[in-house]
Amino acid sequence: VQLQASGGGLVQTGDSLKLSCVASGETFSNYVVGWFRQVPGKEREFIARITWSGGSQTYSDSVRGRFTISRDNAKNSVYLQMNNLKLEDTAAYYCAADRLRTSTMPEHYDYWGQGTLVTVSS
Repeated sequence: VQLQASGGGLVQTGDSLKLSCVASGETFSNYVVGWFRQVPGKEREFIARITWSGGSQTYSDSVRGRFTISRDNAKNSVYLQMNNLKLEDTAAYYCAADRLRTSTMPEHYDYWGQGTLVTVSS
């Protein structure tokens, strides 16, 4: 499966942004999808993940209550709605997919999108 992330941009603190991850090549409902982020010099950080049919979502403590992950398998898409953005949310955001595991660890995901940059300014 190929993943294409988009929707990043420059926003101010408190603003909202919605990221999209569109898949091609295989049936998207066969995959668990996660969102991760990374800043230069730091490890890739788990943000959220959603199971195959969307019935279960998991969030990191840093974004719980502000970010919402959702999916539309008919559109081969997973979304990350980000509200009340903070300076520390500035990062490159990546979507990733795995067929079998519902993991929060990036090394457990086999397929990755190219990343989309989110910059939050004051």
